[in-house]
Amino acid sequence: MSTSFHQSVIEEFRANGGKVGGPFEGGNLLLLTTTGAKSGTARTTPLGYVRHGEALLLVGSHLGAPRHPGWYHNLLAHPVVQVEVGTETFPALAVPAEGARREELFAHIVQVAPGYGDHQARTTRLLPVVVLERAEPDGWEGPREVGTLADKIMEVHTWLRGQLRQVTAEVDAHFAARAAHQGPGEPPAPSLGLQIRQRCLAFCQALEFHHTSEDAHVFPGMARYHPHLVETFDRLGEEHRTVARIQSALVALLADIDIADPQRFRTDLEAMSAELNAHLDYEEASILPLLAEVPWPPARPVQPREDRREGRREGSA
Repeated sequence: MSTSFHQSVIEEFRANGGKVGGPFEGGNLLLLTTTGAKSGTARTTPLGYVRHGEALLLVGSHLGAPRHPGWYHNLLAHPVVQVEVGTETFPALAVPAEGARREELFAHIVQVAPGYGDHQARTTRLLPVVVLERAEPDGWEGPREVGTLADKIMEVHTWLRGQLRQVTAEVDAHFAARAAHQGPGEPPAPSLGLQIRQRCLAFCQALEFHHTSEDAHVFPGMARYHPHLVETFDRLGEEHRTVARIQSALVALLADIDIADPQRFRTDLEAMSAELNAHLDYEEASILPLLAEVPWPPARPVQPREDRREGRREGSA
């Protein structure tokens, strides 16, 4: 698909409420926006999809080419994606299916859209099947109304705590599947390795972005108005560095989950969770009361009247 054709499909999709003509007419088409694995820039790709219950399934077929498509590599590096279906736009967590679950989902896909079976026959690589899941953790509600910066930070903290609980629940499911194995041979893969990895990566990237924003913008701005809290801001900055270390340890821990000792793994994960939650608790107690009157989203700065007149004179010159 050429870049110009690719862009024309995107424009037609957005202009017509998700409907397009040509080779995609009448088919299930969505727009997937990923973050470039190397560039870090947003990239939007029109893709066919298959429904499976409430889930949306993608296939990294690349028409049977020998390599996985670029959007697949992007979502492995940045699991949270943006999905456009019809007139709806929402964030999703992109999770490649594994093992028996992948085989089950691919069989369903081929039944609905047989062309993917032809694509698999053209290549020796196993075509990835990607499940688009809700980006929010189970039970996510968030604050009912976000009107202040304190509300916004609390919303992010609530999301982070929910993601951490879900990582823990998926880890428990992984070890339960291993423990339930009976008989000779290797235990069957519980098909949660990539799911846990993607959930953890989404959590870690969101946490890093949150702390980077606080260190670069929120705390310096607050320090100008609350110089007596300089020690609090220093402590929070130091804790951010500690949390970054925890993130790296958590990623390394999850990378070895298939061979890990369950008891030791859970002990390490619980220690990391406790340290992170203690940091969030301290930040909420020390910082949120100071932000309860700061509106969110921030109002756009008003250009002084003289500057506006000057701009009009330059524009008319």
